[in-house]
Amino acid sequence: MARLLYSACMSLDGFIAGPGGDMSWLSDHLGPNPTVDELVDDVGSLLVGNRTFGGDDPYKGTPQEGEPFGGEWSGPQVVLTHHAPEKPVPGVTFAGDLETAVAAAKDAAGDRYVNVLGADVARQCLEAGYLDEILTCIVPVLLGDGVRLFDHPGGANVRLDRIGLSQAPGGTNVWFRVVR
Repeated sequence: MARLLYSACMSLDGFIAGPGGDMSWLSDHLGPNPTVDELVDDVGSLLVGNRTFGGDDPYKGTPQEGEPFGGEWSGPQVVLTHHAPEKPVPGVTFAGDLETAVAAAKDAAGDRYVNVLGADVARQCLEAGYLDEILTCIVPVLLGDGVRLFDHPGGANVRLDRIGLSQAPGGTNVWFRVVR
């Protein structure tokens, strides 16, 4: 059965996007990452938040713009949104609630990972008990402001077990299992 994995590159101070969702900071840090390269083969579908789906792209202005993992992955995507576009998008399913989105993404993934993209949808999955694992690539940069990896007003104490630690030229990968 599919597992839900939230993966993101993160600045050392905890931001996955700069102010306004800006991802251009990441383009200077993209490069080979064996952990991510291996993960791509294990991803069966994407569960994407609407802001991430329509947001900024670290590959903006390149042939890889708009392509998951810079064009290294293709497959079914499920976008969690209350405002689906009028025209269908090939390979993309739009779901209006979390339960429907998770079910569709898991069904599409088979026995591979559902890769969750977007801080808000990841938080919702975590709070609903759907999220199984978190992979962060900590990039050597300080952004100072933007979209946090995890934001929970009032705080939260989410226990995690580290299941992997590796280095890549552009950062340090830390992989966790969510403790239930």
